[in-house]
Amino acid sequence: MIVDDEIANVLVAKKHLEQAGYSSFEMTTDSSVALNLICANRPDVVLLDINMPEVDGITILRQLRERAEFRHLPVLILTANSEAEVKLKCLDLGATDFLVKPVDPMELAPRVRNALLTKSFQDQLQKHASQLEEKVQQRTQDLERSRREVIYCLARAAELRDNDTGNHVIRVGRFAGLIADQLDLPNWYVEDVELAAQLHDVGKIAVPDAILLKPGRIEPEEFELIKNHLRKDGPSIEPHCGDDVQTMRKHVEIGSKMLQDGSSLMRLAASIAMTHHENFDGSGYPMGLAGEAIPLEGRITAVADAYDALASDRSYKQALPRATCFEILEQQRGKHFDPAVLDAFFRASRDIVQVQVEFMDFCTPTPA
Repeated sequence: MIVDDEIANVLVAKKHLEQAGYSSFEMTTDSSVALNLICANRPDVVLLDINMPEVDGITILRQLRERAEFRHLPVLILTANSEAEVKLKCLDLGATDFLVKPVDPMELAPRVRNALLTKSFQDQLQKHASQLEEKVQQRTQDLERSRREVIYCLARAAELRDNDTGNHVIRVGRFAGLIADQLDLPNWYVEDVELAAQLHDVGKIAVPDAILLKPGRIEPEEFELIKNHLRKDGPSIEPHCGDDVQTMRKHVEIGSKMLQDGSSLMRLAASIAMTHHENFDGSGYPMGLAGEAIPLEGRITAVADAYDALASDRSYKQALPRATCFEILEQQRGKHFDPAVLDAFFRASRDIVQVQVEFMDFCTPTPA
């Protein structure tokens, strides 16, 4: 594109470039429409006069560089002004080169060629960067999908030991995410809690079937075994290999130290698995933590898990009405549950009910 208020200058530059083999041109002598023409036609190089009425070349150059898509567009300045201050200002704004008028045809074609080569190189770099970004985004999506699938499969493997559908883990995860969102926590934390909370009962894998599937009353010593599944949750979801496996089998007690390894998501899941049965008043298990000594993710999942247990059918009981569930939760405010977390649950109750409907279990309760 050639922008110059003198038609003679435009035609001379065009003629010289045609003789050098160039054939595609956009031209204007009206500087007030130059920017719009550049935006519309997307030239590969611009020859721009400086001293023009209406809008001068420096203003046009500044407007171009303010637009991300034109920051690397080659702009050759056509000027009869030899003042160093003008050249410096143009260079500061990103001018590619200068041509003194009247234009020397021996200089014009080589400088335009060099500018076009630079433009071509920039275009290739940009295209390559865009392709890399697309690949990274695709790989990130694939990894995220794989991570969710692995977490769900592991959580469902535990839940299916005493639940026919495994939707419990999905609901608890969704509930936990909705509660966390109502607490104005960072988006990354909300997303991680939703995933990690699905693993809250993964330690059921370590509970003997004779106890886990027992239809009658659980004896005190059997309940102790069930409580121990919480301590096993940490090592169960901790990434490990080689010698670590043997160490874990011999010394389950060091599971808490092992949690310092692994990913942040797995550490969060381990925290949830170990603390979601702690009570706000300190009467819970396995450690008897109280108040804010219980990690926030544990307090969140405690409410999510308790509500789903109350509101869902099981082989030994029927689901309680929603109002009754809410009433029971409210009765445990400050006892089992953190009041702030409980308030967040009630604020999210409409979305929580929608999750219940979407991931409803279909099982036929039978008398215990």
